[in-house]
Amino acid sequence: MKNEKPVIKRVIGYVRVSTAEQDVSGLGCNAQSKAISSEAEGRGWELDIVEDRGFSASSLNRPGVQQALAILSVGEAQALVVAKLDRLSRSLLDFAGLMERAQEEGWVIIALDLGLDMSTPSGELMGNVMASFALYERRLIGQRTRDALAAARAGGTRLGGPRLVSDVLRARIVALKDEGATLQSIADTFNEEQVPTVKGGAKWYASTVRAVLRSVEIDEAMA
Repeated sequence: MKNEKPVIKRVIGYVRVSTAEQDVSGLGCNAQSKAISSEAEGRGWELDIVEDRGFSASSLNRPGVQQALAILSVGEAQALVVAKLDRLSRSLLDFAGLMERAQEEGWVIIALDLGLDMSTPSGELMGNVMASFALYERRLIGQRTRDALAAARAGGTRLGGPRLVSDVLRARIVALKDEGATLQSIADTFNEEQVPTVKGGAKWYASTVRAVLRSVEIDEAMA
């Protein structure tokens, strides 16, 4: 994991608008781009902007997000900048995963609406607080799942279904996560090894790995 904060010279601005949102709402891509461009100009950053139009924030499997992460992962930019954090993600769990990846790969996240700049000590503190809430949310979800499964079993509902991932692959994913690997790094490893995905596809994403880990949690709760 890289502990030193990068010197920010080039940034990737990310903007998003869903199909249900209109540009006049103030959430449009043009408004977001202007806010990011103004910040970049004031701070002397080189700026490239990527966008997703017609995508929700329900997952990070969006072309623009994946393009931005690919650029950041190879060190061609030092920061991911958004005008509003909810343009990037509305999930604390996804955000925590992005923070973890950023720390590993040596880049930072900057959200202008929250004053969140993880290249600064105060921004890093705020990010860590958000990550702590994400962990709390994950534990709550796990407890609710266990409670729901227990209630379903008590009511005679048959639980479980056919596994789409082998026990060997599931065990490997769990072992890699326990060793400290991020969801994205696990996905990258499987992509390099050309391991088929859960549904037989060719590409793994962090969300694909998360789905497998979730299935493991459900199986453990059912045991």
